[in-house]
Amino acid sequence: MDLPAYETILLERNVAPGVTLLTFNRPEKRNAMSPRVHEDMTDALERLRGDDDTKVLVITGSGPAFCAGMDLKQFFIELRDQPYEYDRITRLAVEWRGRTLRTYPKPTIAMINGFTFGGAFSIAEGCDLAFAAEDAVFGLSEINFGMFPGGAVSKSLARIMRPRDALFYAMTGKTFTGQQAAEIGFINAALPAGQLRDYTLEIAGLLATKDPHALRAAKEAYKHSEVMDWDAAMSYSGALERMVTLAQQDAWRNQGIGDFLEHKYRPGLEGRQG
Repeated sequence: MDLPAYETILLERNVAPGVTLLTFNRPEKRNAMSPRVHEDMTDALERLRGDDDTKVLVITGSGPAFCAGMDLKQFFIELRDQPYEYDRITRLAVEWRGRTLRTYPKPTIAMINGFTFGGAFSIAEGCDLAFAAEDAVFGLSEINFGMFPGGAVSKSLARIMRPRDALFYAMTGKTFTGQQAAEIGFINAALPAGQLRDYTLEIAGLLATKDPHALRAAKEAYKHSEVMDWDAAMSYSGALERMVTLAQQDAWRNQGIGDFLEHKYRPGLEGRQG
């Protein structure tokens, strides 16, 4: 599949086998999300959904920032007197971060290399996994100019942060580091900046070797079970198992369990002999 050149993002396929790197590319604006960013992201995510060369998607930022949130001037000021355009861009902004990323059929990883503010919290939360540089800086600065973390951000905070942490940072506007983000569970892990790319691509490369049907089902089973009661979750999981079995043509039993029975694969005992 041919991919277009975008104004605000860069796409690189096969940075590791099966891994595509998507980079926000407005370094002079700390990768703040302009209306064009939302249009580019909406288009790119739709195209990559059907791209056979993209098995895992990693999202990062160019320069010293991951993403500084919304471009306040272009989004809130320049569109203030254009209600229909403001509504259109708002819907794009909420949709790709709040729904598209959360339900994406392929694994997604946020590689947080620097400043991450406001609306960027929903990108980090929307991705399946997130790794950050230890010295990355996170912040919800909306309260500092008389607003609150609106749009998709408050929902993201409620989903992934502990109540005391979410309210503390939302109400004070204080920043926290990548190391602190790992300690409170907002991200999976924090690493020295020089190790972030290699480690993230290592994990992405590992995911790219897994069965895509099983990966998608793992995501859907977890995310939908969050809002289901026990009986509904059991029924949904059973339906997903049948779907995966059909899509794989029973490979998980014939090859997967077969390898286990023949001692070619021993869960939890990789690397051991005997």
